[in-house]
Amino acid sequence: MAWPRTRHSSPPSRSTPGAAPGSGWRGRAGARAWLIGWPPGTGTGWHDHGGSHGAFATAAGQLTEQSLAAQLPTEGWTLLELAEGVDRERQLTAQTGRAFGPRTMSTRCSTPRRRNTRCRVHAYYPPLPLMRRYGRTGRVLRLEEVEWPEEWA
Repeated sequence: MAWPRTRHSSPPSRSTPGAAPGSGWRGRAGARAWLIGWPPGTGTGWHDHGGSHGAFATAAGQLTEQSLAAQLPTEGWTLLELAEGVDRERQLTAQTGRAFGPRTMSTRCSTPRRRNTRCRVHAYYPPLPLMRRYGRTGRVLRLEEVEWPEEWA
């Protein structure tokens, strides 16, 4: 899977082995999964998963995840002021993971001080119909870009 470059994100380092570009692994009932790696100091930027449910597990290394403890509307806005106290941060070490719902927004990054690439397995259902990318300044979140699956190949 090729990862699109944006102003606020860095591409993971590898694509899914043995899969056609952009395809990942296909599961039953339409689920999709990818193995994604991040070199030290890279990250995803703030994004959502286009209404898909998902889960991920850190296969190697450690990542930092920042998320919002609020369910935000997925459509109908381009600028939103966040309430105080909604920020969450967690360290995701090897062999840990979590599930998320269709309205989860987060950003993940690898620690620049570490030398090894971090690897994670991601699974989504339904397959990602799109990803929205957001910029953030303080408590203000703004929609900056919508990415479509055909752009990831």
